[in-house]
Amino acid sequence: MAVMSGRLTVSRKDATEKVAWEKVADSIEFVPAEFSSRNQPESVAQEMLRCEPEEIDRLVDAGLPFEQRSGVRCFDANDLYNLGMYSNSARTQPELTFRLLFRFARRPVDDLLRAKEWNFRVALECVDCPEEAPWRLEEPDVLRFGGNVAGVTRPSVSRGSAQYAATVTTTGARTSVVSTVLRRLTGEYLDAGYRWQMVPVPMQAHPDQVHAMGATSCIAASLHLAESFRAAGYRAEAKRGWFCGVLGGALDLPHACVEVEDDDGAVKTVDIAKAQLAARLSPDTEQFQELCLGSIYNKVIPSTASGNAPFGYHDCGSQLPIQVHTDIQAVR
Repeated sequence: MAVMSGRLTVSRKDATEKVAWEKVADSIEFVPAEFSSRNQPESVAQEMLRCEPEEIDRLVDAGLPFEQRSGVRCFDANDLYNLGMYSNSARTQPELTFRLLFRFARRPVDDLLRAKEWNFRVALECVDCPEEAPWRLEEPDVLRFGGNVAGVTRPSVSRGSAQYAATVTTTGARTSVVSTVLRRLTGEYLDAGYRWQMVPVPMQAHPDQVHAMGATSCIAASLHLAESFRAAGYRAEAKRGWFCGVLGGALDLPHACVEVEDDDGAVKTVDIAKAQLAARLSPDTEQFQELCLGSIYNKVIPSTASGNAPFGYHDCGSQLPIQVHTDIQAVR
């Protein structure tokens, strides 16, 4: 997810209530060093957390990892997001974004079942590109769910960067999980007590490491649940995609869920992370939580990528993964 600096504004002078940052830091798990990217300067940390320099000092003393870059302390964006998310201050950027992100989950779900069009744009960047070569994108995979992809512009052979564009139509359908086994396994995972946290995508490919932190995330949860479904005798696969309509497309929000063949022979989508996050938001999101257990809804664009695979590739021979940035805007 992109860092949210500057997208939501709250006056610091209005934030008079002090946050017990030491307790907040103790309540979460920081990203291990091997997966951490400490590249967010202290000014971004202050803006995201709506706090003063002395409060950053307190967080550092409480264990917040950092690196010195040109004399400036820099932090991992995931660590900052998680601190804000669980600060209970009602003023940090992660908290405010979360409220906006999930306000739809408290409404009747009928609006999530209708057809909806999206302007779907992807910027691909190869940061260590030696030569011109073809690009490959795991494209939107909505046709089998009743959706449509039109006006596609695919990347041509090039060096360094490329673009993909299309108009994607998604739709929803109530197809709840009927298997008692699948429902039991899903419920057991939700009841396991894992705390949702922002986790770097490379780490999410290792669910055991994420769970060892007492944490969970959409990819880690989907990979684990797909394995549990297969162990119980079901055909299941974790799949990646995009969650749409987030702050008008301002956030790059990749997503993952599980596709499983149910007892009735139909393929169902189990969106466990969104069910978990909705439950955290409010107890009056039961309709949406049930929709996440088997049904599809129009705010998700599935892709052809498996749960822990990249969205894009460049056949130039570079050993570094390419960067993929999406911009998804609702068509009015």
